[in-house]
Parts: sequence; structure tokens; C-alpha cells
Amino acid sequence: MMFDKHERGSSIHANDRAIGATHAMVTLLEYIDFECPDSAVAAQLLEGLVADQRDRLRLIFRHFPRESVHPGALTVAEAAEAAAAQGHFWAMHDRLLTHQRELREDNLRTHAEAVGLDLQRFEDELSRHAHAAKVRRDMRQGIQDGVSATPALFINDWRYEGPLDRSSLLEAIAARVNGAYAESPSP
Repeated sequence: MMFDKHERGSSIHANDRAIGATHAMVTLLEYIDFECPDSAVAAQLLEGLVADQRDRLRLIFRHFPRESVHPGALTVAEAAEAAAAQGHFWAMHDRLLTHQRELREDNLRTHAEAVGLDLQRFEDELSRHAHAAKVRRDMRQGIQDGVSATPALFINDWRYEGPLDRSSLLEAIAARVNGAYAESPSP
């Protein structure tokens, strides 16, 4: 089964990080952990799909740092949000995912510098945990959405459980658009 018909994603919010058309026919909602190798693969795939179909697809990003598996994941997510506060979320997002072996706290300054952040502001916000509330809000949404591992993906609010490859995702997107997985009452 490609979709879990009983697991729906939460509503999209104005403070969600997004790329693609605002009023896209299809919204992809992803929960990732920057330290999760599968999250990096999924993010690259999803961003590629949106780039190819920018007028049809929108990608919403949410944090789901799994500290039990990756002890520094919360700090890394906060670093991404500190970059967002300076208008560089996606640049930092991409850098963190492509440098997963370099995500210790002392590496984050190098990443911030590479994407052109004001380093003093970045370090101040990290030390104050200025963006922890946003990250925790994303995590709470993920828990409410039934997320327990990363990456987790929803297509137009339906939890996608199929393979994370281009052809499977395109098939699933087409199925959602064509109504092949219409809502059915819960048992």
C-alpha cells in the first residue's frame, strides 16, 4: 500500500518552510532529521521533483530531530532556523544535508559562514536557543501526525508509505491527483 488511509498530516502553517507554488495542486510535507542519511536522500529527491514541476508541486519542510539516535540533531535544526532568520534557510538546509559528517556544534559556524550569515547573530541565537520553540513545534506536529522515524512524507495530507524513488513518488502523486486514494471511513 502506498498510502496509509488512516494517517493524515497536519495543516500547513504560515511559518512552515516551503518551496514551489503556493497554490500547487500537490503539497508534499516532509519531516526530516539533518543527521539522518535517508533524510538527505529523500530531501534531494523531493527538491528535484519540485524543481521539475514547480508550478504543480509544493514542498513543506518540518524538523524532526531524533535526539535518541542523533544527540546533536536539535542543535543542528536550531542552526537551520537561525539561518532562516537571516533569509538563508534553504542554503543552510542543503549545506547541512550535504555535510552530514560535519554537524558537530563547532562545525556549524563554518556552515553559517559558508552560506553568508552574520556569524555574531548566528552564534548569539544558537547560544540562546532562540529557535528551539519553532523546532519543538515542528516535532510536536510530527508526533501528532504519527511520525516516529525519518524521513516521513505526506502527499496532500496522506501519509506515503511507499518506496522513496522518483518513479514511485511520481506514481503516488498522480494517484493522489487523480483521486485513486479517495478518503474512506475509518474502520
